[in-house]
Parts: sequence; structure tokens; C-alpha cells
Amino acid sequence: MKTRRLCVFPKDVQCITGKSERYGRRLLADIRVFLKKEPHQFITVYEFAAYCGLDVEDLFDYLD
Repeated sequence: MKTRRLCVFPKDVQCITGKSERYGRRLLADIRVFLKKEPHQFITVYEFAAYCGLDVEDLFDYLD
């Protein structure tokens, strides 16, 4: 069984959206505020998908 990565990073957001890495950092920061997370906490693929309205399985396929 292949392990899946759970966390989303700014570089991933850049590749998914086609926007800059800075946009990725800003979007992840916005998601943290929305979810009431601390700055040091990670954003999961599930949280990112729910916030952006994307399918989780599509994201897992893309990140693998």
C-alpha cells in the first residue's frame, strides 16, 4: 500500500492553481484563520479540498 501525504504546502498550491508560491502561502494562512488554527499547524489535504471546493481524491492523485 502506498502512503499518502496529508499536508499541503505552498508549492503544492502553486502547482494546483498555477499561481505564485506567495499566493499559496497567503491561501494557506487564510485557511488557518478560517479553521482557527495556530500558525505552526499544518493544513491537511481534506481541509484544503473542503475550503477550495475540490475533490479529495483528485488532490491525492495530483499530489502522488
